[in-house]
Amino acid sequence: MTQTISTKEAVKAALAPIATEMAEVERVIAAEMQSEVARVREIGQYITSAGGKRMRPALLLLMARAMGADPIKAAYLGAVIEILHTATLMHDDVVDEGKMRRGRETANAKWGNGPAVLVGDFLYTRSFQMMVRAGNLRVMQALADAANRLSEGEVLQMSNAHDPNVDEARYFAVIERKTACLFEAAAHMAGALADAPAEIEASCAEYALALGNAFQIADDILDYRGVSSEIGKNLGADLREGKVTLPVIYAMQNCTPEEKGVIEQAIREGDGDFVAISDIIIRSGAIEKCQKRALQEVERGKNAISRVGTGQFVESLIKFLFFAVNRDR
Repeated sequence: MTQTISTKEAVKAALAPIATEMAEVERVIAAEMQSEVARVREIGQYITSAGGKRMRPALLLLMARAMGADPIKAAYLGAVIEILHTATLMHDDVVDEGKMRRGRETANAKWGNGPAVLVGDFLYTRSFQMMVRAGNLRVMQALADAANRLSEGEVLQMSNAHDPNVDEARYFAVIERKTACLFEAAAHMAGALADAPAEIEASCAEYALALGNAFQIADDILDYRGVSSEIGKNLGADLREGKVTLPVIYAMQNCTPEEKGVIEQAIREGDGDFVAISDIIIRSGAIEKCQKRALQEVERGKNAISRVGTGQFVESLIKFLFFAVNRDR
């Protein structure tokens, strides 16, 4: 993790083998935003057209292709998981009072909390309607389990807020529910579609969990190293909301008692001198320690996906691991 790479270039390279299927994902998402209610249609189209990395459908497609599944069916399921993911983002923005997502206003900032919550519900239920149409019980089970764990993760994160005693174990308990579980769901959905052997599906799921953990650690690092206009969120927003992320945890383990007190007060109050706290975090070596922890997840993911086989789709999945930790946004 000595340098970052262009997010756009990294994603383009990894997605090259599934470019046609990713275009189909976008087509399906656009088609599923239709509603007789104009405001639902307006907000749904606004939020889903904002772009994003589309990592979850890409992950599902690459794994499905690696296991020999039907690419058109996989693209449809990719749209399903992306719509569900977008619903979670809309609800998160309301809970967190977020004002910017993917470089532009959040739905709640633009239309208010009520419409944002309700259209988020529309996206949730639309994804489940789509799952029913897919007609695969294992797929439905995987996504239903993920949706349940996502809700648990949000509540757990709220319970941890403003608590400076949150440790590494509690941090991972949250991110494995809020971030990694949808990656894992994509793996199980791909395995179900391909009717893959249990051990192969399990390897895909382990890879997905590792990828999700690495991705979130890198995201937390960007809160201290990124540029707000590039990563699409306000720097320091997590700390201001009382969220204890891995850089903060590691910093409190390696800074002076006085510096630790400054961080703890900021966590409890959701306020403080962010510039000074950011400097403490960087000087403590927490960023480097986070990078090493993320690389452990990369190695775990590589080992897991190598058990699935070889070929261009597996190679792209390996590229995704390195993109997760060596990215600029």
